Amino acid sequence: MKIYLNKTVYEAAIERIAFFYDEFPNVVIGISGGKDSTVLFNLAYLVAKQKKRLPLNVFWIDQEAEWQGTVDMCQWIMTHQDVKPYWYQMPMVITNNASSYERYEYCWDEKQKDKWIHPKHELSIKTNNYNEIRFHKLFKAIMAVEFKGKKACYLAGVRTEECPKRFISLTEKCCYKYITYGSKLTSREEHYTFYPIYDWTFYDIWKAIHQNGWKYNHVYDELYQMGVPFRDMRISNIHHETSIQSLMLIQEIEPDTWDRVVNRMGNVQAIKHLKKCSFVCPSEYPNAFESWVDYAEYLIENIIQESQYKIDLRKRLNKGLSLYTDTEIQKRFVQTVINTILSSDWDWTKLTNFHLRDYAYTYRRWKAGEVDPVMLRHSSCLPSYAIRDLKRKLNQ
Repeated sequence: MKIYLNKTVYEAAIERIAFFYDEFPNVVIGISGGKDSTVLFNLAYLVAKQKKRLPLNVFWIDQEAEWQGTVDMCQWIMTHQDVKPYWYQMPMVITNNASSYERYEYCWDEKQKDKWIHPKHELSIKTNNYNEIRFHKLFKAIMAVEFKGKKACYLAGVRTEECPKRFISLTEKCCYKYITYGSKLTSREEHYTFYPIYDWTFYDIWKAIHQNGWKYNHVYDELYQMGVPFRDMRISNIHHETSIQSLMLIQEIEPDTWDRVVNRMGNVQAIKHLKKCSFVCPSEYPNAFESWVDYAEYLIENIIQESQYKIDLRKRLNKGLSLYTDTEIQKRFVQTVINTILSSDWDWTKLTNFHLRDYAYTYRRWKAGEVDPVMLRHSSCLPSYAIRDLKRKLNQ
């Protein structure tokens, strides 16, 4: 249940950030070049300036395969006179969702120096001294080294509106005093991650940017003019599972970036020509297959390269088939499995989000006998097909 306060999200965020500056001698602001981290940076800058805590510690893990607009935005922040930059352009390994056969991309590989998508900056940290090369694990590893033995927190621009999974995880329990919207990075150090704008909406973000005249990444303007839905306006690493559709647009928006991406990652050419057919489930399963499940099984066997992912996904598929037994919701589940395979989403982001959707959650509750038939008939969280199927079952 959401509880509304007699204050704006802007006021609440300022209060939260001020609290963290009072509680922690070391506050680090994470940026990505996107709209959310842009707002967070500006709010933190206002608080730090008021509390005389400048320069602002700003953290960015540069994944090399970035929009030029993103690089420009982050460079503007990192070269700000009141910023202490933690700009990482160092060897690391990230998931390559643009290919089913090249599972990982090795960022800033010295052997590929002549093909780097953009050059290293003189201010950046270029050596990886953190005993970790996987992108998602670097945040914790870097904090452990840079702030060893010091109380510190990392602030990130994560919002719950974008992902039901986030809403649940950021509101269920306290991680620091009365704060729920965060997590402890390590039990051995007083290091935490917090999300001060977790309750902001898409419109809150853009209202703050435009009302305050804050500089932002103008790739968003291009995406808007090309008719990209708000939910798909991603400016993160271009071969991440949530932003891979950007490959359809780079050639038109940033042709020079596209040329460098193709030179560095040859497999993106195939995606450009196949378009969404390369990583999005088709509207109908191919004629060669008897069902959606048959098609999914074929893809698991022939597309997935690592045996462990085959085993894991088959377990998830079989569990979902036994859980979602009605025709329509089972179809949507299997289509999500297919999307997972085609986009090489081995972090299971798409499947996790499916299980957390309102209609999937309510369906599971109904199967467990927890949904009152009267409540079901007045439910607004289920799509029409789910309401129809569940009512049919209740009337049998």
